[in-house]
Amino acid sequence: MSHPVLVLGGGPAGLSAAHALASAGQKVLLVDKADRLGGAPILSGYARLVPSGEWAKDAIGGMVDRAAQHPLVEVKAGCTVTQFSGTPGDFVAVLSSGERRPVAAAILCTGFTHFDSVNKPEWGFGTYPDVVTTTQVEQMMSSGKGVRCPSDGRVPERVAILLCVGSRDRQIGREWCSKICCTVSANIAMEIREELPKCSVYIYYMDIRTFGLYEGAYYWESQEKHRVKYIKARIAEVTSNGQRLIVKGEDTLVKRPITIPFDMVVHAIGMDPNVDNLMIASTFGVKLEKYGHVQKAPSYSAMGGTSRPGVFVAGAATGPETIDDSIAQGQSAAMAAIASLKAPVAVAAE
Repeated sequence: MSHPVLVLGGGPAGLSAAHALASAGQKVLLVDKADRLGGAPILSGYARLVPSGEWAKDAIGGMVDRAAQHPLVEVKAGCTVTQFSGTPGDFVAVLSSGERRPVAAAILCTGFTHFDSVNKPEWGFGTYPDVVTTTQVEQMMSSGKGVRCPSDGRVPERVAILLCVGSRDRQIGREWCSKICCTVSANIAMEIREELPKCSVYIYYMDIRTFGLYEGAYYWESQEKHRVKYIKARIAEVTSNGQRLIVKGEDTLVKRPITIPFDMVVHAIGMDPNVDNLMIASTFGVKLEKYGHVQKAPSYSAMGGTSRPGVFVAGAATGPETIDDSIAQGQSAAMAAIASLKAPVAVAAE
């Protein structure tokens, strides 16, 4: 096929798709709205990844190099797609730079948006500087400066991690589980304990969902080896007594109120649909599911398919996803795109 395949999004799924396509001899046009590739792990400064333990800058940075340096991959960073028309094998993509590019197919790897904790004001974010998010803690770790209280730079003696911030919460319109937050929070808790052995770390949860093989390595190990304390609770609010943050709520196992002081409170933020999804769906003529993620076709017959033939999707664009599974889906979507060009089969989402 003389036309390249358009890959929209340069995060783990997009990098995986681009490299898989190029490795199979297919030209690729890799477009990302950011000025550099890597997606959330690079742009948001993630630290050690689950489950490999590799630093994001090394693991995802290596993926960036493999894809961007391949001779069959053309990268357009700081760019978006403003129009997309045509039929499978013969699409035309108009870029924000003004270019009109013929492409054979498109793979949407547009990822997600981190939940904004200002939408959960009763838990103190935006009011108290020492109420932070898991992403901010990862940035502290990846910077090499260590975990410190933003208000004055002191080493925290007590840290609370609040799970399901922006997930499984009907009151703010987020009914879905964000899949990876429990495991990431357990990982962060263990890293805090390793860096600061005298710091007590508490995780407040509704339920723990360290799915699959993560249960032993994160949930149990964080308790048994690193002495992280888990409290099943409903948190009402986070306030301050002028010196420390105060977490108030109910311990739902013993059915009694709790009021506990902390130096730092961490919001385990969920994964929202990409804020650009309405525009992306309109441009590419694909459907969104009810929460606003890109709707995918049934996997049994068309892995990576969408509601429009010739347009595929991978990774967290379809909903909360792990980095490893996003990488696998990127490769799968690449193979589906190549197969569709050899013997096009129109399979749409119901």
